[in-house]
Amino acid sequence: MASTLHITGSNAAVPDAATQIEIYRRMSLIAQNDEASRKIIRSGRLMMPYYSGRGQEVIPSAISVNLDDSDQICTIYRGIHDMLAKGVPLRVLWAEIAGRVTGTCKGKGGPMHITHPASGAILTTGIVGSSMPIANGLAWSYKLDKSRRVAIAYFGDGASNIGAFHESLNLASLWKLPVVFVCQNNRFAEHTRYENGTSVDQVSKRAAGYNMPGFTVDGNDPFAMYAAANAAIARARDGEGPTLIEAMTFRFHGHVFGDDDFYMTKQEKAEALAKDPVAGFRGRLIAAGTATEASLTALEAEIAAQIQDAVEFALSSEMPPLEELLRDVYADSGVA
Repeated sequence: MASTLHITGSNAAVPDAATQIEIYRRMSLIAQNDEASRKIIRSGRLMMPYYSGRGQEVIPSAISVNLDDSDQICTIYRGIHDMLAKGVPLRVLWAEIAGRVTGTCKGKGGPMHITHPASGAILTTGIVGSSMPIANGLAWSYKLDKSRRVAIAYFGDGASNIGAFHESLNLASLWKLPVVFVCQNNRFAEHTRYENGTSVDQVSKRAAGYNMPGFTVDGNDPFAMYAAANAAIARARDGEGPTLIEAMTFRFHGHVFGDDDFYMTKQEKAEALAKDPVAGFRGRLIAAGTATEASLTALEAEIAAQIQDAVEFALSSEMPPLEELLRDVYADSGVA
């Protein structure tokens, strides 16, 4: 292998106190927003497909603090946690979820197609595995303009069995593209246990076939996730090419809202819930003296208020007018 990553011992990057609190802020935002989303669906105020990212808060939060707005992510239809961590504003996100004209895509994308280029959330795709070749295209453009930007491709363990995964890793390695492939391995694809659908015990092992670093990390440990992301992103910025990160995690709910998650055992779900990464990191910050109970409570209250404001903004916004059906479809639609 041409180059390797060094993310253990003295070589591992450690987030400073301010960055640790920022990681927690993003994690709390994701968790609270998820609760608000499920609550509003149960109340009947919105009817929509919803894919909970609860339990996977650490991964995009620890990655995104290593990025800026010019870096871009490609995520999937169950990636609202990725969008929030990257900085998509709550008001326009909720307006899009609610199908309002004030949303990120004027209400025409919905919860499965949130796009906000200004914050670097360049694309959300509903096609399994397609985040990876698109991220390659973005990374190729960075290489052409000689910038130090980085593309992040988020996908799940099920997508690692799609042909686009293998094609993307091959080309990214061949062309030394500044892209980081992040497999959020929540162990169940859609409704299938990992071991029943994947022939290799770790997705990261597949990186060797494409001559790139690949490793498995505890995706529920903010420090481990931060160190892995920091190393992979630095490698990409320096022109050394792509990295495959397999972040091990566990989703607390089914693949889609209403899924009875029959494929999970009660014991493994109970064990995962008992190790809630949001509560765990909160306790860790307080125990280390990095934050206080009062400061985190205030931070959480501020987030809750922002979410409530966003929900009210979305529900009070107008539905798209009929003429929106023709806008953004053709180069010259005749619609002003």
